[in-house]
Amino acid sequence: MGSPVYIQIHNDIKKAIEAGKWKVGDRIPAERDLSENFNVSRMTLRQAISTLVDEGILERKVGSGTYVASQKVQEKVSGVTSFTDLTEAQGKHPSSKTITYHAGTPSLSEMEKLNLDDGELVVRMERIRYADEVPICYETATLPEKLVRNFSEDEVTRSLYKTLEDKAGLVIGRAEQTVSAMLASERVSEYLNIKRGDAILRLHQVSYSQEGKPFEYVRTQYVGDRFEFYLNR
Repeated sequence: MGSPVYIQIHNDIKKAIEAGKWKVGDRIPAERDLSENFNVSRMTLRQAISTLVDEGILERKVGSGTYVASQKVQEKVSGVTSFTDLTEAQGKHPSSKTITYHAGTPSLSEMEKLNLDDGELVVRMERIRYADEVPICYETATLPEKLVRNFSEDEVTRSLYKTLEDKAGLVIGRAEQTVSAMLASERVSEYLNIKRGDAILRLHQVSYSQEGKPFEYVRTQYVGDRFEFYLNR
């Protein structure tokens, strides 16, 4: 199974940054120029750029362009966070809407986060998560395909952790989470009923089994005034 074109472009840009073609703070070429260089449509190019922004590799500045993001000072939080559990604990009803769900070739970032070998596939899903029918976050989750190949889309998207624990015998261990701020893109703002450029919270999470194997890589964008993180040290 070949990689989608936008994943190939994602990988090429990521490699170029790692090779020093564009350094931290550099503005990358305009979408029009990049789409011509890669010989793809603006829509495909924009999808590749969006994945790099979601991963914190690039950052958009409204009215200015797209830049190589600086390495943020990180405060990593360990612990598995379940949106369903968090929402129910607040006395609200959790629900979700699946936007996309498909198997495919992982990006370089997904291979690194999930410690995948060449040739392994992933399942990638996009969801909007709600509390009492109010959109709280937009989520992109990537899982090793072999882990969920025997389960239906509904089993995976409705309650992933419960499915893995009850039907796959997976014992969930810990998670590493990194929280930062970013600006909402046009696409995400439409999903979350906010304005483009509004401040949102971005959470990256890699979840591990009790044996220490990564099984989930999640990029979530939360509406800042509808969700807050509470840390108890």
